[in-house]
Amino acid sequence: MVTTDCRVVPATDLHWMRRALDLAASARGRVAPNPAVGAVLVRDGRLVGEGATEPPPGAHAEIVALRQAGALARGATLYVTLEPCAHYGRTPPCVDALIAAGIARAVVALRDPYPAVNGRGLRLLAEAGVRVELGLAAGAAAAINAGFLKRVHCGLPEVTAKFAVSLDGKIATHTGHARWITGAEARREGHRLRDTHDAIMVGIGTLLADDPLLTTRLPPEDCGAGGPHHPLRVVVDSQARTPPGAAMLQPHMPGRTLLATTSSAPPERIAALRAVGADVVTLPDHGGRVDLHALLRCLAARGVNSVLVEGGGTLLGALFDAGLIDRAVAFIAPVMVGGRDAPGPLGGEGVATMDAACRLREVEVCQVGSDLMVQGRVQPIPGLEEV
Repeated sequence: MVTTDCRVVPATDLHWMRRALDLAASARGRVAPNPAVGAVLVRDGRLVGEGATEPPPGAHAEIVALRQAGALARGATLYVTLEPCAHYGRTPPCVDALIAAGIARAVVALRDPYPAVNGRGLRLLAEAGVRVELGLAAGAAAAINAGFLKRVHCGLPEVTAKFAVSLDGKIATHTGHARWITGAEARREGHRLRDTHDAIMVGIGTLLADDPLLTTRLPPEDCGAGGPHHPLRVVVDSQARTPPGAAMLQPHMPGRTLLATTSSAPPERIAALRAVGADVVTLPDHGGRVDLHALLRCLAARGVNSVLVEGGGTLLGALFDAGLIDRAVAFIAPVMVGGRDAPGPLGGEGVATMDAACRLREVEVCQVGSDLMVQGRVQPIPGLEEV
């Protein structure tokens, strides 16, 4: 029998689920197209095994925990942030291994909406005599895997808009100079965001103005054992204007680069970019520019769960107008820039009246060095209401 967790939760259950959530969070950005899952095995009040999802084709979190626990898994309680898989993919079903190991109880934060699982893992565990409890820390588990949930439910990755602004709402001076609005601590936090996302996206205007690397640059103490994660670099470039000599296309650069263009882009430019190793995809256009819905569907089909969009204002404004932004992270610096022609973070059409303005939910505000970081959700996490 599967029960929904509406009881008074023992402190021990909360403690071990929080540990599982920490493990899941450590895998974000590294395991797509899989979800980032954490699993903890506890027997007689003692931790006997734990694990996080490994990068494909590595093991799922439950298998890592079972290998660590060995024979001590028999009679243990499993705390896991997402329903164990019940199908053959790159790896065998986790449910089979858990049943064979003889676990007695499974405390599961969130049901997996992936069609091949979607309650089947819970049912098989219950039919094998495992006591299954669902729903503990479901919101926190969904937040970690919001991108996976969005991709499964909607066929699109989760999109996070990230920008840095002055106190008067500018992202650059009237001359276009933008480095640096925020301090070193905020820029370091920005790299932590890159570290946890599958892809990072900019428009061609940002590339031509800044020639960015779009890599993750973090000190060793901020990285896991595998070092920093470099998300897929995505440039929205309708006319293939990216120079073949761009910094992000140099052969020594870690990670990969995808350039999204349209059929109206000159073929010789596309050929030159492919010659230096860029992955160039031709997508439908909308008003002469890359159709952003089509681009996000393309990324989802490639297994991208989460996209961090770092600008510029034209791209962010287009995503905003299209209703494609799920989260926003803004760094606000205590500086004033001025200038009627100095740009803001969101271009596009915008809303006509203030009552139509987008008001964030689940807002968090914290100080990062001398700057403020404001973050919140634009869209709810798909499927969370089904828990």
